[in-house]
Amino acid sequence: MSLPDTILAPLARALAAKGYETLTPVQAAIIEDQTSGRDLLVSAQTGSGKTVAFGMAIAPTLLGDEDRFTSVGAPLALLIAPTRELALQVQRELEWLYAETGAKTASCVGGMDARAERRALERGAHIVVGTPGRLRDHITRGALDMSALRAVVLDEADEMLDLGFREDLEFILDAAPEDRRTLLFSATVPKPIAQLAKTFQRNALRISASNSAEQHSDIDYKLMLVPAAERENAIINTLLYFDSANTLVFASTREGVKHLSARLHNRGFDVVTLSGELSQAERTNALQSMRDGRARICVATDVAARGIDLPNLDLVIHADLPTNPDTLLHRSGRTGRAGRKGTCVIIAPMHRRAVAQRVLKTAKIDVTMMAPPSAEEIEARYRESILSNEMLNLPVAEEEAEFVSQLMARYSVEAIAAAYLRQQMAARPAPEDVSDAPVFDKPGDKDPRTKERFEGGTWFKVSVGRKHKAEPRWLLPMLCKAGNVTKTAIGSIRIFDTESIFEIAAPKADAFAKSVEKNGSGERGVTISAVDGPGERRAGPPPSQRRPEGPVERFDPDAQRPERADRKTRYGSAGLRPDDFADEPATEGWNPAAETPTSYAPKPDFDKPRAPKVSKAPPTKDKGKPKWAGKPADGAPPAAKKPKDHKPKRKPQV
Repeated sequence: MSLPDTILAPLARALAAKGYETLTPVQAAIIEDQTSGRDLLVSAQTGSGKTVAFGMAIAPTLLGDEDRFTSVGAPLALLIAPTRELALQVQRELEWLYAETGAKTASCVGGMDARAERRALERGAHIVVGTPGRLRDHITRGALDMSALRAVVLDEADEMLDLGFREDLEFILDAAPEDRRTLLFSATVPKPIAQLAKTFQRNALRISASNSAEQHSDIDYKLMLVPAAERENAIINTLLYFDSANTLVFASTREGVKHLSARLHNRGFDVVTLSGELSQAERTNALQSMRDGRARICVATDVAARGIDLPNLDLVIHADLPTNPDTLLHRSGRTGRAGRKGTCVIIAPMHRRAVAQRVLKTAKIDVTMMAPPSAEEIEARYRESILSNEMLNLPVAEEEAEFVSQLMARYSVEAIAAAYLRQQMAARPAPEDVSDAPVFDKPGDKDPRTKERFEGGTWFKVSVGRKHKAEPRWLLPMLCKAGNVTKTAIGSIRIFDTESIFEIAAPKADAFAKSVEKNGSGERGVTISAVDGPGERRAGPPPSQRRPEGPVERFDPDAQRPERADRKTRYGSAGLRPDDFADEPATEGWNPAAETPTSYAPKPDFDKPRAPKVSKAPPTKDKGKPKWAGKPADGAPPAAKKPKDHKPKRKPQV
C-alpha cells in the first residue's frame, strides 16, 4: 500500500525511506481534509505514532506551498513535552521526518546547559522542543522569541497537568500569538484537559483514535503471583526465560531501582538505570546504551513510563505493582508499539492478588495467569537455544579446516560437544529457586478450600489470643506474610485467651516452618511455634445447645417458681449459669459433665438474714454540740422546726 497523497512530498519520501507502508489510525485521522488549519484536540493511546502524526499535521502550517524552508530566524513551531527523555525523542523523530525540508531544530530541556540552548536560539531554529519549566525560563529571560510562532503542540498534556505544569503551560500559551494553531495530544481527555482546550483553543476539532476495547492489542499481558520474599528471584527467572533483546523493568521508587539494578548486575546482567535523581547526561547515556546494544535491561521508575521508545523492546516487567490503571497502561505501552508485538509481565505478591486484579479489571485488560519460571524450564530453554544456534549451520571456513581436523583427531565428537555445552551453559546466568505457587486459569479463579486439602496438616500456635483482641481478619495477613503462604494454605483458626492455634495444609507445612524460623512472625513480641495437635475440645455442642435427655417437661403456669436463694445456690453467688461459658475454652476448675461449676460453689452463709446497718457516729471534738445530737435512735424523723417570723430588712419609709 502507498502513503496518502495529502502528505507533503518531502515528508512522504522520509516516511518511505523509514519503511512506512501504512499509517496508524491517529496518523491517518490527523491529515484528513477537515483537519487542515484547525486546532485539534486528539486522544490516542501510547505507542500509536503520535509524534509522526503531529509532525505531518503542522507541516502545511509551517511550510505553506513550499517544500523547503528558505530562511531561519524566530521559531515557527513550539512542541512541549512533560519529560526530558520524551522531548529529546520528539526532536530526533522530527529531525528525520523534516530532513529534506532543511528544518533546524533546537531543544530546551531541564538538566542541560542553558547557555548552549540560548546560543542555539540566537542562531535561529524553525522548530523548538522543550519541557515547560525550561521553556518558561527562556521566555522570561528573553532568549525565546515567540512572535513568529505559527503552531504550538502539547504532547502528553494529561501527564503535564499531573506533574503540576499547568501554571507553566498557561504562561507559555499566553505568550504565544493569538492567531497561532494549537494542537493538544492526550491519552485521555479528563475535565482539566477539556478546560485547558476550551481556554486556549479556538473551535478545536475533537479526534479520538483510541479504542478501549482493543487497548494494547499487540501486548500479551501475564500476571505472576509469587511469595513476597521471592519477588526478585521471580524477576531473574522471568528475564532468563524470555531472553528478550531489550527489557524494561519498572520499580516504584528510586531506592528500589538502585537495589534491583545492583542485584541484577551481581547476577551477570548488563543493566542500566533510569530515575529522576540522575543527571540528564546520565539518563541520556543509559538510553543510548540500550539503543546501541551495550545494555539489554533498563531498571527505571515511572519517569520512563511516558513516550520512551526503545528499539526491539519486547518485554516489560512490573517489578512493583502499579497503583492505578493509567500507570499500568503507560508503563506497558513501552512495548508493542507501532504494530510490534510485546509481552508485559506483572509480578504481584500473593497477599496483594486482589489489588492486582482490581487494577487489571479497571484497565480493561485481558490477562492470563503465569507461574514463575522454574529452573528446569529455563535450562530447557537454554538447551533449545544452543541446539538452534545459527553458528552450527555455517560451513567450515578454509582457514578453520586444519584446526578442526586437529580437534577431531585428538578428541572424540562427544567430548567436543560436551565441552561446547559446558561453555555455553557457563556463559549464562544460573536460574533461581522459586516456590511452586498456585496457578489459576483466570484471575478470578479461587482455590477451593476442602477438608481433603488439610488432611495430615500441621498445627501451629501464635502467642496472641482473645485478651490481646486477636481476630482472624488481622491474624490471617500476619500469618500469610510470616510463612510466605496464601490464605488458602491456612485452615482452622482457634482463638483462646492468651494464644491461638491454626492449621497449615500438609504440602505447605515444612516451607511455613522454615520461613517462620528464619524471619519470625514479623511482629514485636509475637512468636509462632509448632504444636502437637489442635488441643482439647469439648465433645458435642455447648450446654446451651444440648437437647435434654428423657421426656420434655412442659411449662406449668401454676407451678411455684424456686426461691431466689435456690437459684443462687444452683448457679452460684454471681448469678451465672454454665451456659454463659459455653463458648469459652475448657479451663481448670470447670467439669463440663458436672451440673454445677466447681469454681462457683455456693457460699455457706448465703441464706443467713442480714443484720440491719447501724450508722456509727463520727468522733466528736470540742466544738459544741454536734448536729446529729438528739436524733431519735429508731430512725424517726426529727420534729418539724417552727418557722421564724419574717422581718423585713428595711423599715418602710413614712
